[in-house]
Amino acid sequence: MTKAVDLAAASEGVATIAEAYKEPSDKVLDPEAIEGSLLERMPTPTGWRILVLPYRGKGKTDGGIYLPDAVVQEQTVSTQVGYVLKVGDLAYKDAEKFPTGPWCEEGNWVMFARYSGSRFKIDGGEVRILNDDEVLAKIKEPEDILHF
Repeated sequence: MTKAVDLAAASEGVATIAEAYKEPSDKVLDPEAIEGSLLERMPTPTGWRILVLPYRGKGKTDGGIYLPDAVVQEQTVSTQVGYVLKVGDLAYKDAEKFPTGPWCEEGNWVMFARYSGSRFKIDGGEVRILNDDEVLAKIKEPEDILHF
């Protein structure tokens, strides 16, 4: 089970996003490995935007078969799940649009449309900036969502 992570309080961690993934062959994100200084170097979303680190699925099946890099890359590009790293100062402040309050906050796993947001590479990984209303759902475990 994935735990909620207080990224600001992480005292030990990694220097790059690529190192936040457990093993290169597994490519499973470990949010606890992201240290504060790396998070501070990430872009701060402005206005109603949210900074999300897309989930990378496993590079190996449960039976031990390694997936080709092309398959893993395709899953990464078409991912629909991510970890919320930062939330802009105006995100979810519109009471008319979000009468029940924020749909997500820092440290949540969320679902979003396959090609939503702006993608860019930083420190060996890809991050996305989404608008606050592009979040489709909050989820507990990213592996519960199948990626095809």
